Amino acid sequence: MTITLLYGGLLGLLFLILTVLVIARRFKYRVSIGEGNCPELQTAIRAHGNFAEYVPLCLVLLGGCELAGVAPLWLHISGALLVVGRILHAIGIQIPKAPNPYRMFGILSTFAVLLMLSLLALSHALA
Repeated sequence: MTITLLYGGLLGLLFLILTVLVIARRFKYRVSIGEGNCPELQTAIRAHGNFAEYVPLCLVLLGGCELAGVAPLWLHISGALLVVGRILHAIGIQIPKAPNPYRMFGILSTFAVLLMLSLLALSHALA
């Protein structure tokens, strides 16, 4: 499962960065629990939380598709799009003006990856 490991490793590093950003803002604003009515901390928490909500399922599907023998090209397209999308979403969520292209592309790419991997998984499971 080298393809899944590659993108899992990259996404793991991104998750660690998002975690550090939350911790740094907690220290900066002296908020140990919750959001403390601090918009900067709220956005860091949501970037981290949104990542935690979508990425694990995408990685499970990516790994399952890899084990099922899906063509590596589809796996790399999915993995790369997920990494780029999650980076752009993390940047975009920090911009208070909505909508913004970074966040929009991040959301759309995550949904596209989730849809593509779900359909690939179903097509291999039902074949």
